[in-house]
Amino acid sequence: MSMANEFLGRPSRSNLAWLRDQLRDETFGGILLLIAAAVALIWANSPWGDSYVALTDLQIGPTELKLNLSLSIWTADALLAVFFFVVGLELKHELVLGSLSKAREAVVPAAAAIGGMVVPAGIFVAVNAFAAEGSLEGWGIPMATDIAFALAVLAVVGRRLPVALRAFLLTLAVVDDLGAIAVIAIFYSDKFSLPWFLAALATYAAYALAMRFRITTPLVYIPLVLLGWEFTYLSGVHATIAGVVFGFLTRVRPDPGEAKAPADRLSHLIHPISAGLCVPLFAFFAAGVDFRSVGFVDSLATPVALGILAGLVIGKPIGVMAGAWLTARFTRASLSPGLAWRDVGAIGVLAGIGFTVALLITELAYKNDEATLDSAKVAVLTASVIAAALAAIALTWRSRHYAALWRLDQIRAANEADEMGMHERPESR
Repeated sequence: MSMANEFLGRPSRSNLAWLRDQLRDETFGGILLLIAAAVALIWANSPWGDSYVALTDLQIGPTELKLNLSLSIWTADALLAVFFFVVGLELKHELVLGSLSKAREAVVPAAAAIGGMVVPAGIFVAVNAFAAEGSLEGWGIPMATDIAFALAVLAVVGRRLPVALRAFLLTLAVVDDLGAIAVIAIFYSDKFSLPWFLAALATYAAYALAMRFRITTPLVYIPLVLLGWEFTYLSGVHATIAGVVFGFLTRVRPDPGEAKAPADRLSHLIHPISAGLCVPLFAFFAAGVDFRSVGFVDSLATPVALGILAGLVIGKPIGVMAGAWLTARFTRASLSPGLAWRDVGAIGVLAGIGFTVALLITELAYKNDEATLDSAKVAVLTASVIAAALAAIALTWRSRHYAALWRLDQIRAANEADEMGMHERPESR
């Protein structure tokens, strides 16, 4: 018989500093992401909307290397590769040192993330499978959670929430990103070229060997990463996968006498660039839907849009809650004392914010169908706003609960101090 175990406990002291750095960068990036998306929407629907379209379609890059790409493609394939490199670093850290390193502690958050992917995808398929204008190509869209956007909401309304819930959200998003990476690599890559793919594998292997032999000069790593990205792009596999692979191959354990492992140094250097520049730029070039040519209400009435809305707003919290509760039920896991299943449900609602990766999968799924592409983008943006609003209500409610508990603990501590002082005073005489 398996022994009961606890999840959503406070992170270890060694992992807490890393966690706070990640949360701070993602929160700041989430605010910039929202600003960039708002600017894109305003510009695209202004009298100067045509200039926004011209900017997104502007092509730059060397034709000789087959890299004469539009700015929108550069942001999706190159800048998001930096974002996914950070995801790879986070995934490696979580698997080796963090909350996913121990199976007993990882099983419930992992199951919650899997439920939060499977249920939304299933809802999307159910809505579109039998609809006259349904399209199943976008089934992967409602699977994604935008950690930056979600943490920005959490930072505003959930300041009093236990740090364990923030760690749970980050773990949920890391596993979620892993699922999205697999979906992109398997289902949304095209024109596969084996020679270029083998060339990409060679750069991955060289990077791993350089890490193994403790090579430190960037003169080795930068060319390998650039070549690996180009070879992956030319192979037909989505170029962001290269970022994940290189991040995952980076060493996370420091050697004796080494202050920080390469993963920590690179994360400290690159994470602010990813969160503060790469992701907001992608949002700027991806979120600018022109509502002048696409009716807002009409866009949300399509089966694709309804599937995305229902998947993110309804499917995500149901999937996260069901995955966590069922796994805890059958593994005899229990919540950390002081937390409640209502907290898990609130985080599940917050996970319904699917912005960056959801928009990326949207562009991959419907790149040849502009009308459906715009409709799907409108649905992703709308669902993310609805999920953020509902999560803000739920998290505010829970935050007030924890604030009240904190005040009660302060009062109890003060009373205990007074009682101890009263007992000590006669003895001191």
